[in-house]
Amino acid sequence: MTRNAPRPTRNTPRPQLRRTAAAALLLAALATACSQPAARHADPGTPTSAAQPGQLLVRTGDIDLSVTHATAHLDASGSGTLTLTLHNGGDAPEHLGMVATSGGARGTLSGDSGKGDGSLSSAGILVRPGGTVTIGGHGPQIRLTGVHAASATLPLALEFGIAGLVHLDAVVQKA
Repeated sequence: MTRNAPRPTRNTPRPQLRRTAAAALLLAALATACSQPAARHADPGTPTSAAQPGQLLVRTGDIDLSVTHATAHLDASGSGTLTLTLHNGGDAPEHLGMVATSGGARGTLSGDSGKGDGSLSSAGILVRPGGTVTIGGHGPQIRLTGVHAASATLPLALEFGIAGLVHLDAVVQKA
């Protein structure tokens, strides 16, 4: 900085500009990560595979998790439900804690607060070791609002307690 150059003060826009730029970069990174169609895990060393839309396998170390039959049932306004089946073949309990779409919408998790498979706690929907949970129907639910699926699939990000963040494409069924 030269001697005659004015120093930034609280009233100058520089700090606000930096915060705005940082927020824009963060949003761009998140949007890019959620728009990728391939199944991925937060840890690049974790093997995942998506044989077809609506399916995902995560198998590495103690993690053995499968997601099958992932289907977004949406009406014309973009509201509806997400149905899927989770199977935990690992040795530790797993929780589905968050569902997000590439457009920034979030799924609302709901269910009973019991202690068995499919129960909902602050950690998410429980899947015990060796357990299978069907989300939708009479079990736990995932409600979607304001989702705009432009194709036959909907990119999703699912956050699990142990497996971490995984991405998959759900099949879209419009009502």
